[in-house]
Amino acid sequence: MRWRSCTTRSSTGPRQRTRSPLPSRPVHGMAAVRQGRMTEQDVDRALRNLFAVRMRLGHFDGDPRGSALYGGLGAKDVCSPTHKNLALQAATSGIVLLKNDAGILPLRRGVVASAAVIGHNANDPGALNGNYFGPPCETTTPLQGLQGYVQNVRFLAGCDSAACGFAATGQAVGLAASSDYVFLFMGLSQAQEQEGLDRTSLLLPGKQQSLITAVANAAKRPVILVLLTGGPVDVTFAKVNPKIGAILWAGYPGQAGGLAIARVLFGDHNPSGRLPVTWYPEEFTKVPMTDMRMRADPATGYPGRSYRFYRGNAVYKFGYGLSYSKFSRQLVVSGTGNKAPNTNLLAGLAATPTADGGASYVVEEIGADGCEQLKFPAVVEVQNHGPLDGKHSVLMFLRWPNATGGRPVSQLIGFRTQHLKAGEKASLRFDVSPCEHFSRAREDGKKVIDGGSHFLRVGQDEHEISFES
Repeated sequence: MRWRSCTTRSSTGPRQRTRSPLPSRPVHGMAAVRQGRMTEQDVDRALRNLFAVRMRLGHFDGDPRGSALYGGLGAKDVCSPTHKNLALQAATSGIVLLKNDAGILPLRRGVVASAAVIGHNANDPGALNGNYFGPPCETTTPLQGLQGYVQNVRFLAGCDSAACGFAATGQAVGLAASSDYVFLFMGLSQAQEQEGLDRTSLLLPGKQQSLITAVANAAKRPVILVLLTGGPVDVTFAKVNPKIGAILWAGYPGQAGGLAIARVLFGDHNPSGRLPVTWYPEEFTKVPMTDMRMRADPATGYPGRSYRFYRGNAVYKFGYGLSYSKFSRQLVVSGTGNKAPNTNLLAGLAATPTADGGASYVVEEIGADGCEQLKFPAVVEVQNHGPLDGKHSVLMFLRWPNATGGRPVSQLIGFRTQHLKAGEKASLRFDVSPCEHFSRAREDGKKVIDGGSHFLRVGQDEHEISFES
């Protein structure tokens, strides 16, 4: 058994040193060295990198409480109004609107006569925090957030926990049927997903799905579903159910999460968040977790991993997110025709044939100066057609004409976020570097740029770039 030291604080006394066991796990480093897969120099380099950073952070400078600079910091410093506002800003900016059928959101103050708040995550302060967090300064749960907007609010947990082994479906149905609006706060907790604990299913746990469906069937109007999870969940049932009018994903939004959610629901904040990951369907769990290949293999039915290579169906795609406003985007590439980059710089370079009959240019051979000269600007014109002011995130992707030869399906070049008043326009500039953004890794690890067509894509708008000498 291996042991580690840890520090605990007594509620009435000083810190005490204790010893706690670490679970025994296989350590493969020594075997890798013995088999020649890794050298001792590799280990030394990794240790130097690790401990150099820790030294710069002051981890070896003694007890931090003795530091003149940081030793006196406490709750009054952490819990300043500026920091509280930052927590609220981060929570509201991160909320993603996944569904808003018939524009059920945003709600208006005074219109909601009564509200049923159902769900284990609605009034649990711990459900707002992720895997790593400090003591919250103050916490506003979703229930408390809604109570600031609606006078008549009735609450029912519905499930005994996120695992939802027991669901009070009958009570929930009765509450929903007698309320003007219904808000469901469902999702996961650290009991399902955390460091060292992976889920085996992408579905909502236990009886959550059946509870949501029963409540939606009983409600007077389409219900509003808010998900608190760290990772993706397969909520296809809710996506296609017309009795579930809106779906929001709040992640684990922290101490101000309840207020942030309420502000979004009632239109005090126009949602602008985008999904940072692909939401896979439950069938993706059939892919062995020991098979971590990125690229899809159509011959075996392997779908690939990540937005760059995945070819299967997605519940929601990477970068997806709705707004209460309608935004339009138009991609404008400077220059004429489809020769935006100065590809004359490639003259004299030998193109390497590829397995699928094409050709590619090795980035290393183009050189730093050549790569710098190949850069070109791309501009996206954005307009907010209203009705609300709001932020809009523009994601620019590169698409190859085909995904053979190890090429990704698409690749994110970058994103820009702009706040626009209703009716306002703006031009967002992207600096495109072909050596960085158009290149892919060959099997030998070298970065290459494929000759031929590439497509810059923003939403459904595309612009073709021909990469030939």
